[in-house]
Amino acid sequence: MRFLNTLHRSAPVILALLAVQPGGASAKDAWPTQAVRLVVPYAAGGPTDAFARVLAEQWGKQLGEPMIVENRTGAGTVVGTDYVAKAKPDGYVVLLTTVAHAVNESIVPRLPYRTTQDFAPVGLAAKAPLVLLVNKNFPARNLPEFLAYVKAHPGQVNYGSAGNGSAPHVATELLNLKAALKTTHIPYRGTGPAMTDLIGGQIGFMIDSAPTGLAQVRAGTVRLIATSMQSRLPQTPDTPAIAEAVPGYEAYTWNGAFVPAGTPAAVITTLNGALRRALADPGLKQRAFEMGLVLESDPTPQALAAHVGSEIAKWRTVAQAADIKEP
Repeated sequence: MRFLNTLHRSAPVILALLAVQPGGASAKDAWPTQAVRLVVPYAAGGPTDAFARVLAEQWGKQLGEPMIVENRTGAGTVVGTDYVAKAKPDGYVVLLTTVAHAVNESIVPRLPYRTTQDFAPVGLAAKAPLVLLVNKNFPARNLPEFLAYVKAHPGQVNYGSAGNGSAPHVATELLNLKAALKTTHIPYRGTGPAMTDLIGGQIGFMIDSAPTGLAQVRAGTVRLIATSMQSRLPQTPDTPAIAEAVPGYEAYTWNGAFVPAGTPAAVITTLNGALRRALADPGLKQRAFEMGLVLESDPTPQALAAHVGSEIAKWRTVAQAADIKEP
């Protein structure tokens, strides 16, 4: 009887010790136990890749395992996105993508994956504003003058983009739609060539991502006319938002994290919690500000799911109005 009483009193201690052993419950249920791959469907060196690497460093610290950025490019993000859609749903392969995820639904006729059904949202990490730029010799000096000039020259003002269906392309077509403008699209194979021709005066204007666009503004090679978010950017408080002259206009790209559908809810919860802590890190906040990004304060999976749904509907309207299709 004395032995049984002693065993009874010791049971909580024994169970606690078992829980931390390699075969115990917590070891069995622990996640992650290895590095997590963050798949970026863009080439290395671009704005999405740059943010992904800063985010991955802090996100991995919060997870307790390294997070490794893996660039899988091709077909306007489709290659990398499809790779994640078909990956094992264990949380060790995460997609960090952009507005292209929503736009492709309307412009790519035969996607090899289902945009919403084949992915589980983890959280929206950041919004990436866009900026409206003109070449240094463009007649307009401010937003009202720009809109007036383009309206007075329908179809005569060319604009460049990073390619058909890219964020700069659809953002400009949204401006055409909202402001009743008619401009001519010149697609390029990436932002770099388009920016080169904007600087050289071969095209009149361009909507570009804030990080690369503002770098050219600071260098004095192009002029900044307006920004694309609903409100002015803290990085450029003296520059108006397009919405101040074109009510209802808002366009931006974004960085959202997804895992394959079927990933356990507990894993998604762990990923989301670590993402929240990463986004709250002061160092990451400063780096994001310098990149021209706006970090999310409440990155829930539910909010990202709703965001993607609204983005699909928004850009479908623009794609139909501008007849944007996969080339």
